[in-house]
This record gives sequence, C-alpha cells and structure tokens, in this order.
Amino acid sequence: MTTSRRALFKGAAASAVVVGFSQAGGWVTAAAAAPAGTVPVPALDGTLETAPSVLAGFSHDFGELAGGAPRAVLRPGSDADIVKIIRYARRLKLPVAVNGQSGTGTDLESHSNYGQALVPGGIAIDSRSRHTIHRIDTGSAVVDAGVTWAQLADAALATGQTPAALTDYLNLSIGGVISVGGAGGTVQRYGLLCDTVLEVDVILGTGELVTASATSRSDVFNAVLAGGGQYGIITRAKIKLVPAKARALNLNLYYDDLATYMADAERVMREARFEHQEGGIVPTADGSGWRYKIEAVSYYDGPAAPDQARLLAGLRDDRASLEVADSTYREWIFRADGWEAFLKDGGYWPQAKPWLSMVFPAASVRPFVRAVIAELTAADLGGGFTGLYPFPTRRLTRPMFMLPGSGDPVTYLFDLLRFPGPDQTGDIPRMLSQNRRLYDLGVSLGAKRYLVGAVPNMTGADWRRHFGPQWPIVRLAKQRFDPDGILTPGQGFFA
Repeated sequence: MTTSRRALFKGAAASAVVVGFSQAGGWVTAAAAAPAGTVPVPALDGTLETAPSVLAGFSHDFGELAGGAPRAVLRPGSDADIVKIIRYARRLKLPVAVNGQSGTGTDLESHSNYGQALVPGGIAIDSRSRHTIHRIDTGSAVVDAGVTWAQLADAALATGQTPAALTDYLNLSIGGVISVGGAGGTVQRYGLLCDTVLEVDVILGTGELVTASATSRSDVFNAVLAGGGQYGIITRAKIKLVPAKARALNLNLYYDDLATYMADAERVMREARFEHQEGGIVPTADGSGWRYKIEAVSYYDGPAAPDQARLLAGLRDDRASLEVADSTYREWIFRADGWEAFLKDGGYWPQAKPWLSMVFPAASVRPFVRAVIAELTAADLGGGFTGLYPFPTRRLTRPMFMLPGSGDPVTYLFDLLRFPGPDQTGDIPRMLSQNRRLYDLGVSLGAKRYLVGAVPNMTGADWRRHFGPQWPIVRLAKQRFDPDGILTPGQGFFA
C-alpha cells in the first residue's frame, strides 16, 4: 500500500486505514483481505475519516431530536475531493450530506434542527475544512461555503462594508444558510440571504462542477439556492456587500393588540423607515399573557443619532414601554453571541429544540397567531423566543423557497424557536405534537414551511403539497442533477 493511499484515512493505526468499500461488508481496511467487489477509495488531497470519535461528532445536530452516525467523514482539501467522493458514493449508492459544523468553541455541529443534514450510514462532508475568504471587492465577496457569516462580516467590516443580509446568529456556515434560504432583519430591503448571492460554484449529484449565476447556468443557480441540499453541494459563493454604517440605534416598540402591531409593522416596512426590522410575540411582564414587539434599527454615521421623533411618527405603540439602545454596528450584528452565552450557562443549549418556522400570507396570519397564543405558555419557550414580522413578497426571488401562493404582496415569517430547559425534557414529545398540529393549521391557512424546523411525520403527500405547482420542477431537477438520489436524504422530500 502506498503512502498516498495511507493518507486517505486516519485511524488508530496503519492497519486500520480504509482502502476500499464493499457492499457486502462495508469499509475494507489494510489489515483485512479485500473481498471480491471491493471498490478502492480515490486518492484525495484531504482526508476521509472513520474513527468512532470522529463519526460521533457528525451523528447529531443542533436540534438534538434526530441521530445516526455516518460511515465516514470527508474533510476535503479541494473541490476535486468532493467531486471524487460524489462519484464514488454514486457508484456505491452511498448517501452524502454536507455538515456545516457551525457554532463556537467545541460546540460545532450541523445547525439543522431535525436531522436534515445528517446522513446515517453515508458520508458526511465537513464544510469547516473549506473556510477561505478568497477576495473582497467593492460590492461583493467570494468565499468558501464553510466560511461563517461571522467571519465574512468581520472581513467585510475591515473594508468598510457588510453583507447586505445577515442572520441573527452569525456563527453559521454560508453554504448551509443559503441552501435553506436565510432570514434576517434586512429581508424587507434585500430579501433572504440566498437572494443576496451573485454566483456559486456547485458540485452536482452527478459529480459535475459548475459555476452558476442568474445569467449562466441559471437552472443550477435557481435549484441550489434554498434547494435544501438536494441537487448539489455549494463549495463557493459570491455574496453581495453594501457600505457599512458605524452605529446602530435600536428601538423596541410594544403593542397589546395584534391588529395594531401588524398595521404599524407593515407601515414601517412600506416606508422603509429602518434598515433592520424584525418582531415577535413576547410574554407580558408577569408571564400571564402576550404582547407584540417591533424591533427596528436605524444605522448611522457621525456623532448624532437619527431623530427618534421622526422615526416613530404616527406609530401607535405603547410609548411608555419603548426601549432604546445605541451601539456600534458590529456590536449590534454580533448581539446573539451574548444570547448564546446565556443559553449555554443556563443549560438550554444542549437540550432538544423543537423549532417551527413557517411563512404566511398577511391575510391569514392573524387567525394562526391567535391559535398559537391560545395554547402557548411562556414556559413553553424556555430560553427561546418567537418571531413574527412582515416583508414584501417580491423581495424573495429564489424559486425553490416556497412562498404562499395567495398572491398577497406581504408575507409574514413566523418562528417558534424554543429552547427548553434541562427540566423540560419530558415536554419534548408534546411540543413536537404541537408543532405538527400548528403546521397543519398553517398549511390550511395557505402557509408554507421554512425548512429549518422540526415537524414530525412529514409524508410524501405533505411535501408534494408544500411544493405545490413547483413539484414537477422539483422532481425534474432531482432527476437531472442528482439522478441516483444520494444527496441530503435527511430532508425527506423524495422519501
């Protein structure tokens, strides 16, 4: 066995190095006689690892609701490695999925919520090993898919720029976020994070490496952005940047009435009063009921903050409850780091997280919210929160991100992002059942699922209803770009 062959896999000893795969017996090591039909592994620039300690790190995800160890983990040293492994896996009918290994410190894992990025019995690709920021130009940055939004944000700020759109939590891989969509407080201006992608390099399920944009291989471009990892593996992306301001004025406005909240939220959205706008349903101070909050942020330069009276003119919030905070722009976009520390200190972070995320036409979100607050308690959130805010439907341009088909010009994102505490583990089955009921209610009101949540017992009929008129296009794209169906089986679209 040659040195290059030994370098393919790491093991406890040279005799444990894997040299091939047999459908009859799995991986074949150097210490064992290779059975007939063994397919040698290709030479790689990176490593393909099978040590149990490595596999364990890829056998669960952030949601802690699903599990299953892969057979091997690829840490690619080049795009060519991914091409080789895709072709190898295709030949052997082994499933493959990318794992973003997002997070901080030692808490690196897929940030899928219900096993979407797990690949039991298959090959997991660690995107963290591909983390180069190749260049930052005026108006754009070219980065590997394993770069996090935090890394890109800091690199862009050093040039006086910022990504046009950002998630609230920045320690997520760029490739993972744009594969599902990516929501944040600038969706009113720029769309989802996947809408700010200008170009991608993709390795399709056929093993073909493609550079795609809106004008070149648009079929691939439109399939992989918000495509749930079904058609190809994004290895590199060109991301839109905009000039960064120095500071952020954050205004939290509170409402006791849902209709008034929605009217004001839609008004400031239409008028583009703020650079950042989110909102949600929040418990009252005594925990006995619910209020509604607009989180509105104005970015600015110079010593003087924007005129609050002008920003708030005509709004009907409970002005006595107004909360105002001023910070640097960087402090603002990295605000979730403190929240992460709180959740880890309180024991919330490692627990199961039954999240639910959906998008609604504005005309039907009100009865859904009323149904939610009728049965949700503050304790159900644990250390988590809800999201509820509008954006112009026209801002969402990627066809694989399913939108309500109502034709409503305003769409609402609804998030139920629960972080149950260590003493709430017994409530998880109830919460998952509740997610399913709320999902079914939402669908009956014209809503669509956002792919990051945990909805149990999704069937083929559920997914066909989710994709609606797009279903034939989705199936055709799968047949064209991943004909053997090896990519990202955890989504369950084609099960």
